[in-house]
Amino acid sequence: MIPGAAILYAVICTGVIAFQFCLIAGAPWGRLTQGGQHAGALPASGRVIAAISVPLLVFMAASSLSAADIWLHWPRWTSWTALGIQSLSTLLNWITPSRPERLLWAPVTSVMLALVLLVNFA
Repeated sequence: MIPGAAILYAVICTGVIAFQFCLIAGAPWGRLTQGGQHAGALPASGRVIAAISVPLLVFMAASSLSAADIWLHWPRWTSWTALGIQSLSTLLNWITPSRPERLLWAPVTSVMLALVLLVNFA
């Protein structure tokens, strides 16, 4: 179960990374991210935040794969760090004032949290 959970987590992270790249490129999805404060494309500051999230998501996916002994051999604390970041992300997506963002990302990040919990505790 752990390898499957880690792989699925990494696949979902890859999808979120693709979403971030679309935001960086100017996709008009501002209502679906960062509190939904922008109706269209994100301003430069929002795109920088999206760009920062890309290596963070890569780290989280890789640390999960490492914890499941699939790829890399990182210290175990990396997967616990990913769990902490994922927990915070899930919380923020459940409490965001943006209803469209909450409807899209709260379920996605909740599934991601369940997967990383499986990797870390199973």
